[in-house]
Amino acid sequence: MSIDGDRYEVLTGKITETRDEEIDIAAIGDRIRTIREEKGLSFEKMANLTGFDVELLKKIEKNEIQPQLGALVKLSKALDSAFSRLVSGVGNRLYSITRRGERKLVSRSTSQKGKKLYTYQSLAPEVQGRRMESLIVELEENPEQEMSVHDGEEFIYVLDHAVVVKIDQDQFELEPGDSVYYLSTTPHMVAAKKGKATILAVVFEG
Repeated sequence: MSIDGDRYEVLTGKITETRDEEIDIAAIGDRIRTIREEKGLSFEKMANLTGFDVELLKKIEKNEIQPQLGALVKLSKALDSAFSRLVSGVGNRLYSITRRGERKLVSRSTSQKGKKLYTYQSLAPEVQGRRMESLIVELEENPEQEMSVHDGEEFIYVLDHAVVVKIDQDQFELEPGDSVYYLSTTPHMVAAKKGKATILAVVFEG
């Protein structure tokens, strides 16, 4: 089963269509560095709190590596900061209505070797104090099948093309219209089966 092209455009828009006022995709490393320095935390202390080595943390802050969502959850816990602040900034509204043409390209995530794994748009960055992050994510292939483990819960709904999901030792292939919900404390990996795929992802910080 495939989603009709026009319906798919209505659901997702094109993630590659960006506007000048969108969030700088390199800003996440800057946000992490700002919060870490505000709290007076050294790289060594951050390494102890997250389990990431110092060199990786430095590369993230320099925007040489764009952290995956699971890594951002661990960083937000270590920084005692809202996950949403790292992902898409601090909101200032009680609710958010996001039109298709108003979505903000938040970031691209890469593997530790620098390979791009996915690009995501935030659907509700304006809501203050939110504990869920809803995203449209364009997935790439992940041939090395890097797994992620972190606090929280995730819901994935496939919008376009086939997606490979690995949860612990189980692996599934999802088609458009399929979905999966899992506890993020279980090792997991979500990637395009071939080329690229697009999903709706809802991440609960926990």
